[in-house]
Amino acid sequence: MDDRVLLVTGASRGLGAATARLAAASGFKVALVARKAESVTPLAAELGADRALALGADVGDWPGISAAVDETVRRFGRLDAAFANAGIGVGTSFFGDDDPDPRAWEPMVRTNVLGAAYTARAALPALRETAGHLLITGSVAGRYIRNASLYSVTKWAVTGMAGAIREEAVGTGVRVTLINPGMTDTDILSDEQRKKPNLHPDDIARAVLYALSQPPSVDVNEILVRPTGQVL
Repeated sequence: MDDRVLLVTGASRGLGAATARLAAASGFKVALVARKAESVTPLAAELGADRALALGADVGDWPGISAAVDETVRRFGRLDAAFANAGIGVGTSFFGDDDPDPRAWEPMVRTNVLGAAYTARAALPALRETAGHLLITGSVAGRYIRNASLYSVTKWAVTGMAGAIREEAVGTGVRVTLINPGMTDTDILSDEQRKKPNLHPDDIARAVLYALSQPPSVDVNEILVRPTGQVL
């Protein structure tokens, strides 16, 4: 994998940071995208200035994420893979309740759905040049109905998005992988959720690298990973 270039959104922590570290250790050059470049500057320094680039962009802002992709190609000369990983959650979202103010949902929908779509749209022209690989973070919550969860709804949207992009990419050489983590120990979890079986971000990073390590003839469309003991 030496000198292949991977862009990771949501790279300042959790799955994004773990994936960036494992990818760099596997020979990738990595573009680290977070809302603020200073959030990923320490990780870029850790991985090495010659192999890592810190970029600030809100994935829900088209000019921002498209500029981040352009800067990655300018710096490294190519883009071989993009991991649309950035995502956020909100508390329980009861659709029939008067509280909390449902406008609090807007940043989550913008980041989880539009952010993934913008990242894909920005990256795909460069990925077609390299017969590259698009990966998107979905969720087990995007495969099973979750009561009172708009977060789950956003991940169902991502499931459909990944399938639609894969069909669109047929004939281009671009591969598309949907990564569906089960309960994972990140800052999106509540204290109650942390008492249940959980994966570590490194567990998901290994799944991402598994997909990236396959030969060009293999398109791993979906990976679903749960911690041992998680029911749904």
